Amino acid sequence: MSFAWWTILDTHGKLLSVKNPAVLQFLTQPLRLTAAQLHERIQSSSMDAKLEALKDLANSSRDVTFAQEFINLDGISLLTQMVESGTDFGDLLSFTLTAFVELMDHGIVSWDTFSVAFIKKIAGYVNKSAMDTAVLQRSLAILESMVLNSQDLYQKVAQEITIGQLIPHLQGTDQDIQTYTIAVINALFLKAPEDKRQVGYTPSYTRTHSHTHPHIHTRTNVIRSPKPINDEMAHQLYVLQVLTFNLLEDRMMTKMDPQDQAQRDIIFELRRIAFDVECEPNNSGSIEKRKSMYTRDYKKLGFINHVNPAMDFTQIPPGMLALDNMLYFARHHQDAYIRIVLENSSREDKHECPFGRSSIELTKMLCETLKVGELPSENCHDFHPMFFTHDRSFEEFFCICIQLLNKTWKEMRATSEDFNKVMQVVRDQIMRALTQKPNSLDQLKSRLQNLSYTEILKIRQSERMNQEDFQSRPILELREKIQPEIMELIKQQRLNRLCDGTCFRKISSRRRQDKFWYCRLSPNHKVLHYGDLEESPLGEVSHDLLQEKLPVADIKAVVTGKDCPHMKEKGALKQNKVSVCTVSVCVSVSYITYCVWTDGLNALLGKEMTSDFTKSDMDTLLSMEMKLRLLDLENIQIPEAPPPIPKEPSNYDFVYDCN
Repeated sequence: MSFAWWTILDTHGKLLSVKNPAVLQFLTQPLRLTAAQLHERIQSSSMDAKLEALKDLANSSRDVTFAQEFINLDGISLLTQMVESGTDFGDLLSFTLTAFVELMDHGIVSWDTFSVAFIKKIAGYVNKSAMDTAVLQRSLAILESMVLNSQDLYQKVAQEITIGQLIPHLQGTDQDIQTYTIAVINALFLKAPEDKRQVGYTPSYTRTHSHTHPHIHTRTNVIRSPKPINDEMAHQLYVLQVLTFNLLEDRMMTKMDPQDQAQRDIIFELRRIAFDVECEPNNSGSIEKRKSMYTRDYKKLGFINHVNPAMDFTQIPPGMLALDNMLYFARHHQDAYIRIVLENSSREDKHECPFGRSSIELTKMLCETLKVGELPSENCHDFHPMFFTHDRSFEEFFCICIQLLNKTWKEMRATSEDFNKVMQVVRDQIMRALTQKPNSLDQLKSRLQNLSYTEILKIRQSERMNQEDFQSRPILELREKIQPEIMELIKQQRLNRLCDGTCFRKISSRRRQDKFWYCRLSPNHKVLHYGDLEESPLGEVSHDLLQEKLPVADIKAVVTGKDCPHMKEKGALKQNKVSVCTVSVCVSVSYITYCVWTDGLNALLGKEMTSDFTKSDMDTLLSMEMKLRLLDLENIQIPEAPPPIPKEPSNYDFVYDCN
């Protein structure tokens, strides 16, 4: 008899195999009954019974089969009526909204079916200054889905919710609320018509008399809102734009116009701050002399095009955003800016870190890292609270990173040919610091300080050793094969040290260190020669001067520390004391010497060398040996299993006949 197998998922996501398709009917019957029961229970007059029913509904609604059964009973309409009535609050309202979100996530019901009254109610929960966190979170999720799934609902939501009303939710400490709020703002921005989502950043310039420096002011165009925005709100909105990266995207995709005098004035300002030069009148000196002077200064500033540096900003991305960052750094971190420019301009040409080129590439890298210009993704859960701690957080982020880049350049002793290598290291440093989710820019700065170039090399080396290739069976077998060789090498080193001998400072019963004790192993490793000395020798002491002898064959055990006989008899003294059978001596030694002698004596007795020093030597030597043996296999994938042995040939006529 043959069976038709059907595979389905149960309510917990576990695979079920059913031989008879008719059994599927029995699986849906309990869900239909459960849905009907919950539909009735959530209308109970008892608050406790109603709360328990809503909790069960919120949990069960995650299952698509149950959701379909509950929706067939007009369950969505019942939940919306409960919300619109306004009689529920606290946990009742929270679980009602949770169940609603879970049911709608299955995409069974269209979002266009909801009334204005329901939208107003949900928006009201968001607009309230003090609202239950769970209710607020669910309300924000509902608004985001409404805006993204229906253009008509966007219009209705936009009339109820303004950017200014969402900003206070970003100023709290709850990261989930901040994330959901940003999601709503992104949704509103994406669905808004072009004329309502224009975000701009236009530097404006005012020049005073020719004998003074030019002054630069900035003006920010904000997202249009149905309600008027005061100065404080405009400032808060600027923070919001940085967080959602709308402003950054706009500047990143804006090319510099080499003929635009206002934009060229920013470059003049960078030159003025770096070299403290006045604005020269047009008639001061010859044109050729001024061009030569500008070219020299622009080269020191690290621009690629020394004659017309405006051409460096015509590539998008990063466009004008790089120039904005450079100006912010020069104005708000002037000492650091001047130090970097002058420091690099005084180096040899090949060793200087070009500030202009570095700033452009760094800005582009930061945009890629933070995904500036990309659409919001449901699969991305990166949240960086440090961007909520400063009103110009991205610019400050750039300022920290450009100083890191200059520091890393010096640590790598880089030349102009190493520019891309330095950028790769800096990207690695930034990514590793961001994965720790620093709460503030100061924390980020501190963590980047700890991620020096040397530390990055250590981390990369450690990661390479832990890669899958190094955990594959062939590599593990190679390690097991090499280990005995390395252990034998360490053993020989320990025995050679014992043969060379060591002078110990002897400690008397009164803890005086006035005598010396010398011990060494015979070249044939059969006898220990030892004896007292009046003073520390300048070199090795010959075996003839050491009157006492102890055959290695007579040594039964080596005990140290509290296990020594004299420790048990005379009380607790210092550790690192050696007792050899009937020879018990209390000496002062360094930890390394202690490890060498205990390892050497254990090796003579055929016992395992267990000191920390041996473990460290094993790790170091084994790592070096593995690297040397795998040099030829770099970038070659190592197979998990050996290749199959080929079949024998049909004949051996190809074998050379020596006769």
